[in-house]
Amino acid sequence: MAMSSWFSRLRCSSKCFFNFLALRSSVSRKLVRTQTTTNSESTKNPLLFWSSSLLPIALAVSAGSLALHPQSDPSLCEASSINSRAEFVVKGSHKEVPRELIDELKAICQDNMTLDYEERYNHGKPQNSFHKAVNIPDVVVFPRSEEQVSKIVNSCDKHKVPIVPYGGATSIEGHTLSPNGGVCIDMSLMNHVKALHVEDMDVVVEPGVGWMELNEYLEPYGLFFPLDPGPGATIGGMCATRCSGSLAVRYGTMRDNVISLKVVLANGDVVKTASRARKSAAGYDLTRLVIGSEGTLGVITEVTLRLQKIPQYSVVAMCNFPTVKDAADVAIATMLSGIQVSRVELLDEVQVRAINIANGKSLPETPTLMFEFIGTEAYSLEQTLIVQKIASEHNGSDFIFAEDPETKKELWKMRKEALWACFAMEPNFEAMISDVCVPLSCLAELISRSKQELDASELICTVIAHAGDGNFHALILFDPYNEEHRREAQRLNHFMVHTALSMEGTCTGEHGVGTGKMKYLEQELGMEALKTMKRIKAALDPNNTMNPGKLIPSHVCF
Repeated sequence: MAMSSWFSRLRCSSKCFFNFLALRSSVSRKLVRTQTTTNSESTKNPLLFWSSSLLPIALAVSAGSLALHPQSDPSLCEASSINSRAEFVVKGSHKEVPRELIDELKAICQDNMTLDYEERYNHGKPQNSFHKAVNIPDVVVFPRSEEQVSKIVNSCDKHKVPIVPYGGATSIEGHTLSPNGGVCIDMSLMNHVKALHVEDMDVVVEPGVGWMELNEYLEPYGLFFPLDPGPGATIGGMCATRCSGSLAVRYGTMRDNVISLKVVLANGDVVKTASRARKSAAGYDLTRLVIGSEGTLGVITEVTLRLQKIPQYSVVAMCNFPTVKDAADVAIATMLSGIQVSRVELLDEVQVRAINIANGKSLPETPTLMFEFIGTEAYSLEQTLIVQKIASEHNGSDFIFAEDPETKKELWKMRKEALWACFAMEPNFEAMISDVCVPLSCLAELISRSKQELDASELICTVIAHAGDGNFHALILFDPYNEEHRREAQRLNHFMVHTALSMEGTCTGEHGVGTGKMKYLEQELGMEALKTMKRIKAALDPNNTMNPGKLIPSHVCF
């Protein structure tokens, strides 16, 4: 099936997701099967996910997009273009990119680079985030190979020009902002599946491959990649942010599902972090060091992923509760029972209302738990009945379950598009999204206390939780041009983060740090941990060119 057709159906789900897809609609994504290999060897001729004959329209040769002189369009670094009261602006410094570097990038990338203002602006403003920066990238490059990435990074390091790696543009904490200008490295054209090893249940991919496209590719082989973050996320960005998703309760996070990486360091050197063996005790665990480093240590150019067999059978169940605490208590009790659920998702009544509005549904607008059970048919149904009994002991009602594939797919589709559904209630607002995670025993108290604050606020706030592993999101809708809204959204977010930290939790369970969560790291990790991170950063990136201003607070010194 053509990826362009698949994306066309998906983008109908919401205005926001449509905007994201429109940014990349100039490229037709067509899935092409790669050669399948066995244990003996990998395929030596990578096959493209994208048709090699197509280039983004933004990269078409024209006087505007590929001129080697900066455009005369207004720059976001001009003070007049920033309303500090209306926007969350990340400060930075800016220096003009040397003409010599522009010439070097042109020689490396040929037509796959742009100085076009619109394209630079789109790459400098995350599509799903309220975070903004005083500057945008000066140049956007689209490498096609690891060799090109190495040369680009080496040139930028030589000229001491900042680099910002760019994946699927789905991150929400300002990871891809360019507060200091510089070069944005868009990895979207590096989307090969390099090798599939069916008997080893692993696959080697380039960073621009999307997780949804990858799973469509793997389906004929009876395999899938078990992480499911937001639609549109790519494997490289998923590694960089150490993401997870609703299936993490069973399969773990990104750090548990990556076998090895290839990474271009700040000086252009290419490092392979591990072999393809499922386990190894050889040296420092460089793979885990890079996962979650958010582009501050290097640019990921290849990923070897652990795969899983597609479950033989699955059941999706839903149950309603009078309060979110009752729902959270059932999630905890289910995990303590020893049942190996693959998903446990909690939605409050406001989020269910948003789903009803966005999808024309009539689901009961009460706190709801969604479960998925997998295995054989008999085992899945047995688990369902056990959880139904647990739910009944905690005020659960209207326990229903689905076995039909289309019904199950539709239920999870509504859950995955929860953010877009919220915008159906306030189309012109933006969303501040919390991402706290606590030990499982603390989840019910955290959600209960947070819910009291959220319900008392004038802002529309919804609650979603990956309840099986203690990860909790609040989606706070606010008018970015309303100072009172902005302050109230910040207050609610601070409340939830500090409450989670008081419970030995974290400010971010899966979204990463970027610029938005840096202010909480000292309280969570301590200054010595941050100093250690800074030493690692300084050793690998002495010129501080790799995504500067992210992850590590600027006041940390050693």
